[in-house]
Amino acid sequence: MAEHDFRYTLLNPQHTLTECRALIPGQYQVTGVGGAIQVGDILHVSLKGSKSLSMRLQVSKVRHLINPPGQWTAVATGPAFKELAIHSWQVQCDGCNSLLDLEFAVDASLGKAAQQPAAEQRLLELGWINRDGRHLCRSCQKAEA
Repeated sequence: MAEHDFRYTLLNPQHTLTECRALIPGQYQVTGVGGAIQVGDILHVSLKGSKSLSMRLQVSKVRHLINPPGQWTAVATGPAFKELAIHSWQVQCDGCNSLLDLEFAVDASLGKAAQQPAAEQRLLELGWINRDGRHLCRSCQKAEA
């Protein structure tokens, strides 16, 4: 099993995605060029409308096309969103007052109540913590330890 990075930040004409679309929640059709994709491989793809968010997809079926050379189409599984929404919030560290521009994805079909937990999960991924309602960056966590 190999991991392939197709995020926007790695623009490489020999290793690119042509399309990534949801077939049903949690199942995606991905078309690309390069990378020698195989069943079981992991694809990292950027989320449309996001500056920094991506998702991991696991390839369950792949078909390599003859023309154009190197092109393939795959079916992959990943996060199940009925209606994907990208939000941007600003979070301030309660220790040093540093500001983080936080971008996170949430299933909009779950309503506004799902935004806070999704934002907190993204903060954890970025190394911040919420300790008793206080948000702390990595530097302030080390200082408190």
